[in-house]
Parts: sequence; structure tokens; C-alpha cells
Amino acid sequence: MAKRVAVIDIGSNSIRMVIYEKVSRFAFHLLHEAKSKVRISEDTYKHSGNLQKIPMQRTFDALSDFIQISSSFKANKILCVATSALRDAPNKKEFLLKVKQNLKLNIKIISGEKEAYFGAIACANLLPQQRNALSIDIGGGSTELAYIDKNNVSHPLSLKLGTVRLKELYFDTFNIKDAIKYIDKQLELLPIEKIKTLIGIGGTFRAISSAIMKREAYPLNKLHAYAYNAVILKKFNEELLKTKSNKELKNLFIDSNRFDVIKPGTLILQRILKKINVSNIVTSGVGVREGVYLSDLLRNSKHKFPHNYNTSVRYIIDSYIQDKQFSNNLNLLSKKIFDLTYQYLNIDYKYKYHLALAAKLYPAGSSVHFYSQNKHTYYLIQSALEYGFTHHDIMLIATLTKYAKNKLPSNTHLQLYNKLLPKEETTKRLSFLLSLSIALLSHRPRNLDFELSFEENILHVSSQKKPYLSQEAVEKLECVHKDFKVSF
Repeated sequence: MAKRVAVIDIGSNSIRMVIYEKVSRFAFHLLHEAKSKVRISEDTYKHSGNLQKIPMQRTFDALSDFIQISSSFKANKILCVATSALRDAPNKKEFLLKVKQNLKLNIKIISGEKEAYFGAIACANLLPQQRNALSIDIGGGSTELAYIDKNNVSHPLSLKLGTVRLKELYFDTFNIKDAIKYIDKQLELLPIEKIKTLIGIGGTFRAISSAIMKREAYPLNKLHAYAYNAVILKKFNEELLKTKSNKELKNLFIDSNRFDVIKPGTLILQRILKKINVSNIVTSGVGVREGVYLSDLLRNSKHKFPHNYNTSVRYIIDSYIQDKQFSNNLNLLSKKIFDLTYQYLNIDYKYKYHLALAAKLYPAGSSVHFYSQNKHTYYLIQSALEYGFTHHDIMLIATLTKYAKNKLPSNTHLQLYNKLLPKEETTKRLSFLLSLSIALLSHRPRNLDFELSFEENILHVSSQKKPYLSQEAVEKLECVHKDFKVSF
């Protein structure tokens, strides 16, 4: 596969481009993102689906700039897909031909089912694993849905429901009753299944989740994998649909560029939630573009990452950890210490995973600046540990690295992120174990050159060589348990 790939998604409302770079076989990261609200579907639904000249020209101009951007990044390949607006347009050949002749770009119009599939495989691979979930992508011209169970995707479905479509056909004439009838008629095509989780893709869903996040004063500024109770979403939707002015929408934290289409999208979402009684909501920051990219990247592995592989972890290791031997040793040692002490320290065994990963990624920040390693590792994990983790996972791993080799997590930090962290005692004890692991490797051996044992409250460190630096570093640690001791 090409090292750098640009993916362009021509939607009914917006056109977007992402540029990804591979850093190893399955690891990648986002290099650049561009978006333009060209609204290629503007006025099409009033003209039998035909694309209009001005929107077509806006889209052509945006594509021209996108190609120039991809060239500046030396992208080796451009994958360009178009969805509902072009799919339904009787005069689409005119636009496709103009783009091909003038921009040398081949646009692939994908079916609604393929669009649903691309969005779903992005969620299945790049979100925390979900059981019994339904992905929903409310676009400008259509709404795509698919069932997700772990990393398996099935029953992709596309409905002729979209924000721009409903706006032009019903909302512009304030005909909301007929809009509801039309939506419910389309939803008859959706099989009634018991769904536990709804995964929201696309601009409408992200706008609503972002507004809820701001209103709830959520402590982590990360929309991807933002999860909350369905009751919150239902109440917010009701409140939004009752607004009568843009000022009221602004007070609900809706961005101004969404004012004209947010209500049609919210109405679609409200009617879907009425039909399927879900309990959990998960917001996806990925969708069709990522699905197109993954279908190319993972084309020889049935569009799935290898078992226990995480692309974000691999990206951080590939790009930021220079001494991989130390990273591996720290990971190994932290797991050994955890296994010996977790029962005595009363730590749930599930947190071994978080401690081990924090240990493995801890050295990442030193490649940015040695003297502020912890700060940079903390920031890298908060921002770049993007795919496959819950916000609880991310904040715990990041917190452990922030306070590693240092004092225990501050009460201010623990209070700020209390919704996302384990109880205070657990977080501090995990932090201590990571700091202890780092201290014991102060002499940076090629391989672990000491043995560990734990009896009663004492961790015994046995080594043929006197571990002078390690002993000195351990003595400086702020201990989390008054009776816990380390003996050399």
C-alpha cells in the first residue's frame, strides 16, 4: 500500500479530505484534514435530484484545491468516493466528466450499502469494541446504518433520509408533520432488533454530542469515543427541536454552520431512537473516509486488524520511542511488580493492562524534550492514543505517565478527571508502581538483571551487582502505602 494516501469523500453537505501516512505495516496517523461546506446537493431535491450549476462549481473548485494539497504532501494515491447526492443525480455524468478531464481525478460513486459498510468497519476497527451495536450516519442526502458486533459488520442499510433532503422538502415550508410521516415510512425498512448501543457517525451526530459534552462540562476534549447515556441524548434532542431561533441553538452550543440543518438531522435521530430503545450512546470521530482507507490498508485481512493489535499504540511506539529495549523492559517489569503486589495493594486485576501500557509508552515524551518528558508523554497519550480506547482508558494511562518518576497524582488532577479515573486510592497506587518500575531500571540494563519476590509487605530485589542508582531512586519515591517497603 502507498505510504501516504489521500481520501476524499464527496457528501451531500460537505466535501472532506484526509491524508494518512503509514509508519509500519498497519500503523498510521493523520497528516492533514480539509473540509469545505460546498453543499453539492443544494436545490437538487426541488429539481428531481439534478445537480445545480453553482453547487457543482463550488465542489469542482474545492476538489481542485484538495488535489493541490495532496500533491504538497506527496500523497502516492488518492481515493475519491461520492455518496447520496451524486448517486441520485440524473445529470451526474456531466460533473464526473468535467472532474476527470480537468482534474484527472476518478470519482467512485458508492452504493448506499457500501457507504454504510465503510462507516461501520471504521467504527468496528477504531472504536472500543462494542457488542450488539448499531452504527448510524445521518448525512445530507441519506442515512446509513449497520449492525456491529465486536469487529464484525453486517446488514448495511441506506435510507433516503438526510438533513439537506428534509430541509428542502419539508423544513423550508415548515411542514414538520409530513416530515415525520416520511421519516417513519423510511424507518419501516429498519429491522427491529434488540440493540444495546447506538454509534453515531457524521456531522449531525458529532454536532449534537459536542454540544452535550460542552453543556456537561466534560473534562476531556476528545469527541471520538465520547460515551454517554441515551436518556441524555433523548432529552437534548427534545430541547433542540423546541428551539425557535438561532440564538437558542447557540445557547445549546450548536455551531452556527449547522443552524440550518441541525433540526432535520435531530428529527431523524429522534425518530430512530423512538423505534430502537438503546441504552448507550457512543460518538465516532471516524466514518466513511476512514472506512475507505481501512478497506485498502486491510484488504488482505478481511478488513480487520490482527488480534490484540492497536494501530494508535503502534504509531506512538514507531514514531516517538527511540529506546525500544527500555520500553519493553519497563513494560515487563511493571507487569511483574503488579502480579506480585496487586492483591496486597487491593488493586483490581483489570488495571494491569493500563499500567503495562503506561510503562511501555512512558519513554515517548523524551523524543520531544528530555526535561519535560512526562508532560509530552501525557499530551501524546491524551491526543494520539486515539483508536480503540475508552476515555477512561486514555485518562488513566495518561495520568500514570504524567506523574511517573515523580510525586503521586495531585488532588487537583484527580478531582478534575474524577469521572474518568478509578477511585483515588487505585490511581495513586498504580502511579506508585510505575514510578517504582522506573526507579528499579535507573541503571538501564539491556535485560532485567535482578529478581523480585514479595513477602508480607516487602518487595525484595535480588541482584548480583549492588543496584546503587536504583536504591537511591526508590528512596526518593513518595510511597502510597505506609507499610509497603522495598528491600535490596
